Amino acid sequence: MRIAIVNNLRLTVWSLRRILDAAPGHQVAWEAYDGARALEMCGKDRPDLILMDLVMPVMNGVEATRRIMSECPCPILVVTSTVQDHLSMVFESMGLGALDAVNTPTLGKDPAAVKSREDFLKKIRTLEKLTKQPAGLPRKTETLIPPGTPVMVAIGSSTGGPKALAEVLSGLSPSLPAAVVIVQHVNQEFTDGLAAWLSDQGPFAVEVARPGQRPQAGHIYLAGRNDHLIITSALTFTYTPDPQATPYRPSVDEFFKSLQQNWPGRGVAVILTGMGRDGAAGMALLHGAHWKTIAQDQASSVVYGMPKAAVELGVAESVLPINEVASAVTRLVNQLSRGGGNSILTRLRDPSAP
Repeated sequence: MRIAIVNNLRLTVWSLRRILDAAPGHQVAWEAYDGARALEMCGKDRPDLILMDLVMPVMNGVEATRRIMSECPCPILVVTSTVQDHLSMVFESMGLGALDAVNTPTLGKDPAAVKSREDFLKKIRTLEKLTKQPAGLPRKTETLIPPGTPVMVAIGSSTGGPKALAEVLSGLSPSLPAAVVIVQHVNQEFTDGLAAWLSDQGPFAVEVARPGQRPQAGHIYLAGRNDHLIITSALTFTYTPDPQATPYRPSVDEFFKSLQQNWPGRGVAVILTGMGRDGAAGMALLHGAHWKTIAQDQASSVVYGMPKAAVELGVAESVLPINEVASAVTRLVNQLSRGGGNSILTRLRDPSAP
């Protein structure tokens, strides 16, 4: 993997180079000491991944991310001294297209330094695996929808997701008669900050989903661990480490699949901007269960990977610019809510499931 390093501290650049040189399969493509130079270099020699610092002279990492994703798109991992001290810039960068963020690893033999390097290299390995083929489509079964089951709005997003989510949530009403659950590809250490940041962007609070909690209408929940958020047969949240092989953590597919298997009601499934294919196979299950489905369009996506996969499978009923998603969700939720009552719901079930 050819990796570029963007950081204004030469000692940090030297340390990152040493760590990458010691890791099999990686080589440093080039170095830049400010965002403007990184933009210039990326235009000439696009690497497989850019390690982007945030606070730099001439052009900071946020603006460099915006320009690179607009002019010469390339996977970007934010690497900064203290992520927690720069959460606003981290989420802004992720909204503009950065894939993830990690604290700058350190050299040394003490346990903290060793762990920082392991976490850093694990993050890079995960970003190498951002492709996944969708599973085959399963067969149909039927189930009864109990009265009082709230409409579910399930949203999956990745690269560029925070900004897209903020726009969608700001367009929803606190009186929306639905439970809203978000699965955004983000490390567990950032979820509390992301929930708080999203709460500031919209009319109502976003909370991190807790095990044992049952989704309620009028609430917004955010997947909050590196394990996969799912809905159990008791209609409560839980987290599971399986499947462990998937590079998407938490996985949109796994949450969508659990809804198809366990949530006894219809809803709206939404896939927003993101790299890879996560969510498309799960949306196929929900589409077959007569859920309403929406994918963000290419023009408004930072990376048209996840929505494109859903469109290519033919399971996105609506393909919309981000500024139209909230109104579409509201309209569909109101339609489903007016339907109400008990009814038979045709659903798809994984033929390998018991």
